[in-house]
Amino acid sequence: MRLPVLLRCFLFIAVQSNGMPPWANETPPDFLQKNISVNTIASDSSSCIIPFNRVGNLIVIKARVDTTEGNFILDTGAPHLILNLTYFRNYPLTSKHDEEQSSVAGRGGVTNQTTVRELTFGTMNFSKLDADVTNLGNIENAKGIKVIGLLGLNLFRQCELIIDFEKSLIYLHRIGKKESATYKHEMLNDTAAYSIFTIEILNNRMTTSTEVAGKKLKLVIDCAAEANILDSRLPDKILETITITRRVKLTGPGDKKVDALYGSLPNMKMGAKQIENLPIAIINLEYTCFSDDICVNGVLGFDFLSQHKIGFNFVTRKMYIWK
Repeated sequence: MRLPVLLRCFLFIAVQSNGMPPWANETPPDFLQKNISVNTIASDSSSCIIPFNRVGNLIVIKARVDTTEGNFILDTGAPHLILNLTYFRNYPLTSKHDEEQSSVAGRGGVTNQTTVRELTFGTMNFSKLDADVTNLGNIENAKGIKVIGLLGLNLFRQCELIIDFEKSLIYLHRIGKKESATYKHEMLNDTAAYSIFTIEILNNRMTTSTEVAGKKLKLVIDCAAEANILDSRLPDKILETITITRRVKLTGPGDKKVDALYGSLPNMKMGAKQIENLPIAIINLEYTCFSDDICVNGVLGFDFLSQHKIGFNFVTRKMYIWK
């Protein structure tokens, strides 16, 4: 049985380009002739402040993979580093036949993987890093920017990450072994300014528990999903509370698109926090299950996350939402 590899869902209509942009990478580095399988990060503890640009509802930062530098999307819904095939065509690829790409738009082909010598952004420096390689041309065409890749969750597993949408800044700290139980950013000193929620890492995805119409729901927290999503297979008593306003297109890997209903969820509870009038898309999420018996009920995306300053400590498994 192939295991599904959940990739991306964006709320736009994408037109796939058949051409290859002139900035495509031509020659892979010599080191790729060697067999490399070890993933490391250069330092035990480090801090940095990274500016970002908002491109639509995406968080875009500058990063570099080997000699290729440019725009990367911060993507807590992706499991790890994902590279755009356009700029890494000459890197040797290994097909993972036991896994296949999957998104809200359905299942795609097998997953292709390569190894890069170095990934750097801010003070973060990773070496000998495995990465999935796929076509991200639909994002480039829709947003009008060059996208080198996606920075997924595993890159931040030892970090505290705070996103300040008002200032367009990311505060990132690599938590060292000696401070794993004690570190917190100075912005967290005023405990009355924010609420704390528990997060869970499930199959390399960040999830949290919520409640709608008395039913417990498990949602993926995905800062690169341009829409909040609920599964159309949920009980009627949940779906009937949603006011539907229009139809939209959700786009997954490549040019796959699927129709979705879009509307407003009047109330959702997260811990003691009441979330009202949440914009929501309704779609069948059967293809995004992690396995035959592990599924999520939806996605909290940029629509929700960008309303607040928000932080994550992936070591202590906590989420901070400022009031």
